[in-house]
Amino acid sequence: MALRPCERTTDVVASHHFFINRAFGLLWSGQTISALGSHITGSGIPLIAILVLGAHPAQLGLLAALSALPGLLLGLFIGVWVDRLPRRSLLLLADLARALLLLSLPIAALGRLLHMEQLYIVTVLLSAFTVCFDTAYQAFLPQIVTSEQLVEGNSKLGTSSSLAEMGGPPLAGGLIQSIGAPLAVLFDALSFLVSAVSIGLIRSHEIQPGAPAEKREPVWREMHEGLQTLFGHPLLRTLAVHTTVRTFFGGAFAALYTIYIVRELSLAPAIYGMLVALGGFGALIGSLLVPRLTQRFGEKQTLLYGTLLHGLLALLTPLAAGPIPLLLAMLGISQLIGDIGFALCAINAISLRQSSIPAHVHGRVAAVMGFLVDGVAPLGAVLAGVVSESIGIRLTLLCGAGGMLLVAVWLMFALRKRRK
Repeated sequence: MALRPCERTTDVVASHHFFINRAFGLLWSGQTISALGSHITGSGIPLIAILVLGAHPAQLGLLAALSALPGLLLGLFIGVWVDRLPRRSLLLLADLARALLLLSLPIAALGRLLHMEQLYIVTVLLSAFTVCFDTAYQAFLPQIVTSEQLVEGNSKLGTSSSLAEMGGPPLAGGLIQSIGAPLAVLFDALSFLVSAVSIGLIRSHEIQPGAPAEKREPVWREMHEGLQTLFGHPLLRTLAVHTTVRTFFGGAFAALYTIYIVRELSLAPAIYGMLVALGGFGALIGSLLVPRLTQRFGEKQTLLYGTLLHGLLALLTPLAAGPIPLLLAMLGISQLIGDIGFALCAINAISLRQSSIPAHVHGRVAAVMGFLVDGVAPLGAVLAGVVSESIGIRLTLLCGAGGMLLVAVWLMFALRKRRK
């Protein structure tokens, strides 16, 4: 769905430029640096708890739970506010707030004032502002690129994410080893400031996306409109079911992958690290291939092919057996080619969703999707752990991979039905 001119920024022009246009180039540059910084925090905060504060396993579990809480409790409400307020302003607020929150950790550590309570508070608020940013970000992108450029834009952002996934953990490890976890987190704070500056440089005449304050519906009714938009639109409903069910089985698969490689197959941690890196490289290749494949086959067919490829290749992991070279080849191909498929389906799913949603409900629909994904991924992980106690890790992984493949089969029939 094309956007109305009044909802675009002044930097948006039709272009074949590498950066698409000035606005996207600024957003993309800032997010590339921010994504790299976020991988430092992902390792840094747990290591601050362990190395600096001597946290117990129960405290680490609470820290992980607190990071997931805002998305489940506040996500739908945040979606309403994203559709009520100027999205660029919300992005700036979220970046600046996250920078200040992270800056508080090295400052407190240097003054020997850091406690677990502060870490809990920072984790909750950091997660809340991240949900705010991610929701506004998905709603803001269709305002700075045309609907025809969404796949290219999401592909470039996916490429940055894959590069950060590959380079972030080694960078985080090196920084934490050399200067300590609290000071390493400082780099992520700076990356949020860089992101804020890049967003601030986007010349915008963006109008407030929602209705005027005096004409607004109650929050619950606006929230219901987001749900109704997602599940009342045939294509959006298909995408929601596809993403939610795939995430459920993916969460189950991912939860057991590490223990399967290291304990079940008795492979060295270094090999596990190489397999994960291969997956990141596959996602990078997939992100780069998306625009060309989508141009040739169309968004829906590329989504289907990616989902099918991801499910089929996931089956190789629990089926891996035989001599070590064959075993490693099966695991490596599963990671490399499977994550190419994952990138194809993930980027096209979000692009299709963004181009199909009316501009005034982008935030609410993105929030509902975030709520579903944040809810089913841990549910799949917990269920996988319980089931594996009864039928074993390998068979549970086979069920997870089979579930992802069934999603592809269902999607094929759903898209064919819509075509008819």
